[in-house]
Amino acid sequence: MILLVKLILAHMAGDFLLQSNAWVKAKEDKKLKAYHLYTHALLHGVLIMLLVWDWGFLKWAAILAGSHLVIDAVKLLTQTEKQKPIFFFTDQALHLLAICTIYYWYQGFVIPFDVIINEREWFLITLIVFITFPTSIVIKMIIMNWSSQIDDIEKKSLKNAGKYIGILERLLVFTFVINSNWEAIGFLITAKSVFRFGDLTHEKDRKLTEYIMIGTLISFGIAILSGILYLKL
Repeated sequence: MILLVKLILAHMAGDFLLQSNAWVKAKEDKKLKAYHLYTHALLHGVLIMLLVWDWGFLKWAAILAGSHLVIDAVKLLTQTEKQKPIFFFTDQALHLLAICTIYYWYQGFVIPFDVIINEREWFLITLIVFITFPTSIVIKMIIMNWSSQIDDIEKKSLKNAGKYIGILERLLVFTFVINSNWEAIGFLITAKSVFRFGDLTHEKDRKLTEYIMIGTLISFGIAILSGILYLKL
């Protein structure tokens, strides 16, 4: 199980934490001619080796890096602007399928450094990474079709402010859930509602209100489910 968690953590770090928007844009513009595509795949292989830390796994890390390259290349060549959300989730599902396939193929492999960080801690780290930038992108993809209906929404706030507010609130909610402080979640929701009330009253825009509510509820829901998942498993 610990090997699977490490492979997923390496994937999220490579796809979300260490891949800038400039890289994504370059790949979409230049397709297979973008060196970022190949550097990105290589980075995944390096991250896997750093987390697994055993040269005996090098072949499998290379296979995963290669599969990542192929999946990303196919996505770049076939996706359209309108279908981006569908291609995003399909792309991530295929990456996870490749990871699970390698894991079950190599299930008997022994990780030597479990004495440093145990299985529970690896699981906690993976969930914390998941509720930061990966979840921000997941929410963005879910509500992308509604974004175009909100005029200049990005220009009316600080750049990326909403993304980082969402990350901080999910980290807080996740911490509250795993420590059974459910009342603190209610306080956080109330506090956010009070701060947002002025914005929504000023805008007098039902679409904006609904847009913010959808994003907030998805954000809180994912954080709560992640916390429950950690407590259960």
